[in-house]
Amino acid sequence: MGMRKSWIAGALAMMLGSAGTALAAQEAAPAPAMPLADYLDNSGRADAWAGGEQLVPITTPDGPHNVWLKRIGNNPDMKLLLLHGGPGGTSDYFAAFDSFIPATGVEYYHYDQLGAGRSDRPDNDALWTIPRFVDEVDQVRQAIGGDGSNFCLLGHSWGGILAIEYALAHPDRVKCVIISNMMASIPAYNAYADTVLKPQMDPAKLARVEALEASGQTDDPDYMGILVPEFYEKHILRRPASEWPVPVNRGFEGLNPHVYVLMQGPSELGASGRLENWDRFEDLAEITVPTLVISGRHDTMDPAYMAQMAQQLPNGQLLATEGSHMAMYDDQQAYFDGLTAFLLDQATKD
Repeated sequence: MGMRKSWIAGALAMMLGSAGTALAAQEAAPAPAMPLADYLDNSGRADAWAGGEQLVPITTPDGPHNVWLKRIGNNPDMKLLLLHGGPGGTSDYFAAFDSFIPATGVEYYHYDQLGAGRSDRPDNDALWTIPRFVDEVDQVRQAIGGDGSNFCLLGHSWGGILAIEYALAHPDRVKCVIISNMMASIPAYNAYADTVLKPQMDPAKLARVEALEASGQTDDPDYMGILVPEFYEKHILRRPASEWPVPVNRGFEGLNPHVYVLMQGPSELGASGRLENWDRFEDLAEITVPTLVISGRHDTMDPAYMAQMAQQLPNGQLLATEGSHMAMYDDQQAYFDGLTAFLLDQATKD
């Protein structure tokens, strides 16, 4: 598809979402979390007849709604819930995980958060708050049988915010956390954009983008016509946009731009929505479970700050990649070598 408005409105919604020593893949890869035959045996799972897909009913202040889940694998001892970017994004771009995570024997879940993708899209702005999203994740956890002994979260971009908030709210209900490509402070993220990323752009083009944002004219073709080559292809996914993979583009089509703009603002050049003042860096010290921080050298997120996050976490590790915001695509080997090693390590722990 071309760079039309439906694609553009949330092109960064998946993205709100790197210096230091990378988490090295183990020289001798550990055994999968469980035998392959058991991992593939879905005979006892209620969702097996539907290919692992289900609509999970959740309660909200707006009444009951459904969110979409798809389970892959069968391992009651190790469950990983994937939290996508946005807010208002979809899980489609996590398709790359299907090429790597099954080999670990970890049971994992694609999941569209309320408001986008295959999940319900209620028209109620009171729903789009961090506490409400945290409550939703907790209801999903219960639905998949997760608890402190087997439940892990991987949050990418906005999903990283959600993973941090969940671990702080429910420290006894999570076994491990992965914070992928998300700083623990929106003010720090804005400062990095202002002092490092924006100055890398052509001044005249940056001025045009900022003028369009200030006047509310982000539908103007110039807006994304500038941002795609000048910003997206350098800091979001480091390939020509014409070569971006099908699941990434499909994810853009499924997002909810209203939720994204309300919470994040119109672009990744800085947050100006409900998340504008969010900052949890100091609170990272309260997250004591094993936590992997994944950064990208070319990311919209400051890699040096991400390294500091790993140090702030009592049981933190850093995986520093050479990728950008979607390092699971543009530095795929390093991303998944480090992630699978971390997951397999957690699978051996009680």
